[in-house]
Amino acid sequence: MSGPVVLGIESSCDETGAGVVRDGKLLAHVVASSMDEHARFGGVVPEIASRAHLQAFTPVVRQALAEAGLRLGQLDAVAVTTGPGLSGALQVGLAGAKTLAYAAGVPLYGVHHLAGHVAADTLAHGPLPEPCVVLIVSGGHTSLLLVRDLVREPILHLGDTLDDAAGECFDKVARILGLPYPGGPAIDRAARAGNPAAVAFPRPLTKAGDDPYAFSFSGLKTAAARWVEQHRLRGAEPSVADGAAALQEAVADVLTRKALRACRDHDVRTLIVVGGVAANSRVRALAEERCRAAGIELRVPPMTLCTDNGAMIAAVGDLLVRSGAAPAPLNVSIDPSAPLEYASLTPLPTPAVRARPA
Repeated sequence: MSGPVVLGIESSCDETGAGVVRDGKLLAHVVASSMDEHARFGGVVPEIASRAHLQAFTPVVRQALAEAGLRLGQLDAVAVTTGPGLSGALQVGLAGAKTLAYAAGVPLYGVHHLAGHVAADTLAHGPLPEPCVVLIVSGGHTSLLLVRDLVREPILHLGDTLDDAAGECFDKVARILGLPYPGGPAIDRAARAGNPAAVAFPRPLTKAGDDPYAFSFSGLKTAAARWVEQHRLRGAEPSVADGAAALQEAVADVLTRKALRACRDHDVRTLIVVGGVAANSRVRALAEERCRAAGIELRVPPMTLCTDNGAMIAAVGDLLVRSGAAPAPLNVSIDPSAPLEYASLTPLPTPAVRARPA
């Protein structure tokens, strides 16, 4: 007998995603991005993102169901991102998911966005080894996690970013170098023609006595800005290719060095790298090189599953349904700044506080 069919909805930022998963197998995966609408502003504009989700939601869900060869009434559950993310964008996804679940007469599951990134790897490589170290790297998050059972046990944070995330650093330095938004892919493309040893950018928090698992990329961003400024004060333009290559090398070095340290310290034999920055070619190559040398298995999802998508949310929903987890209550809300503690995220609205009569 086939397992439950779960539709996943993702709308935390500028991608409207819908995916369908059954028993850990991906049946459909559709994403509509509003990135081009944000590019002229150099970053995501929340109001534009929310409007784009409103326009894309129904077409994306319809296409995902069509790709899976299913009707709405054949779903067994709906899963949706309830945080963290942009408040308006999350509200659009949750409202749509509640409507679909009600219309189909199926339970709704609230999912933590970052747990979705972790689960994305299961769609390509099967169940997560227990335990495993997970490195999440994206525009807003850089974290090292120790994961056992993703949906049954709490997720242990080994370290997080203290300021700018890796992807945020890429975006900001790309703007300084005159490269387009989003900065990560632009840095990656420019770096192909550059020399990673041309600029001695710092490796933040890698000295003796530093927190071995914490990240900080604000100082690296500042170093890159000063390097560009020094050239322009002399009346010269810096080499964009060299700057991009050196920055990318510094980020990849710090990320992989700390991730391998975590694997060694916790006697874990599998490293999983997920999130948008996991699509970076140098991060992937250096992780492969260092994991091979250390005898550690490296798992990285395909690039189409690294960025935000509904398939990863469906993957968490599928795991929650099969684990017997309770669905979300009807009044489930969003939490735009939710910490990652469990894969299931079902916050309730804050009760209104009535003013006391004078």
